[in-house]
Amino acid sequence: MWNDALAFSKSNKYPGYNQLSATLTQTKKTEAREWLASVSSVPLQQSLKQLDAAYKNYFNSLSGKRKGKKVGLPRFKKKANKQSATFTKTAFSIKKGEVFLAKIGNIKPIWLRELPSAPSSVTVIKDGANRYFLSFVVEVEPIQVEAKNQSIGIDLGIKTFAVMSNGEKAFSHYYSKTERQIRKLQKKLARQQKDSKRRNRTRIQIAKLHHQIADARQDFLHKLSTKLVRENQTIALEDLNMSGLVKNRCLARAISWQGWREFRTLCESKSEKFGREFHVISPWEPTSQICSECGYKWGKLDLKIRSVRCLNCGTEHDRDENAAKNIEQSRHRALGDSKRTLRQK
Repeated sequence: MWNDALAFSKSNKYPGYNQLSATLTQTKKTEAREWLASVSSVPLQQSLKQLDAAYKNYFNSLSGKRKGKKVGLPRFKKKANKQSATFTKTAFSIKKGEVFLAKIGNIKPIWLRELPSAPSSVTVIKDGANRYFLSFVVEVEPIQVEAKNQSIGIDLGIKTFAVMSNGEKAFSHYYSKTERQIRKLQKKLARQQKDSKRRNRTRIQIAKLHHQIADARQDFLHKLSTKLVRENQTIALEDLNMSGLVKNRCLARAISWQGWREFRTLCESKSEKFGREFHVISPWEPTSQICSECGYKWGKLDLKIRSVRCLNCGTEHDRDENAAKNIEQSRHRALGDSKRTLRQK
């Protein structure tokens, strides 16, 4: 439905959601698309609404109404990639642990956890590894949990994923073994005949390995972000220039593996959920060039230097831990109550 509506919109001027929705009934009567009558009309209408939203974002981006990076035109979707179908309240129901979907029937899923409230919609998702998921939209009330600590600063890295201002460290997973398997299968895929069964089988194997890495990373990021948000009232994080960092050919793959942006998004959303304060420090803040004890600036350091002794106060710092402390203090400095600011006065 998305591809047909997009093809029609590209061949003509975009008609809008109402006209596309009116042509849906006529499309079902054609011989090529008569099988659409056996599918619930709700996910078809939702697909057209999603296309309409994509076009609105594109037009708003052109006119300057939408902030941020420019949004391009909607693109066609591939059958081998992730697919989804959204059912609203009128097209699904939940009874005794089973989910009823219109024109599909009852489904008995493996529940991750109980739903906190009645869902307004459910999306059936099929990923590239032929796995199926149900994603519900529910309303969640803010959780009131008393924080153990007042604030914490977090410095993100590659070898050590996160170093906290209190001295704690979090180490991310290494995916080199899985990556070697992916490279081996990709070479095999390149030699196989297109549209063959064996090629499709190899493609699914590669997709499963990619999802294995993604699932392990997401599990790690969720657990770490939940722990930090639960224990601290204020979380300070450095706003990294990701588009500039991945231009480094030597570190681009390792940086992309970490999921720094996803970690920031999780911390930000969970801070709102738990009633915490989330602050982002400017990427141009010299957090690794300043002594967190006396404020002396020693300048840029090479990446291989992992510890440094301050020439002014003589304190020896771990590079990442010192940066985490400066990130925490940068948040206070913005409010005017930093220790270093008081010393300078």
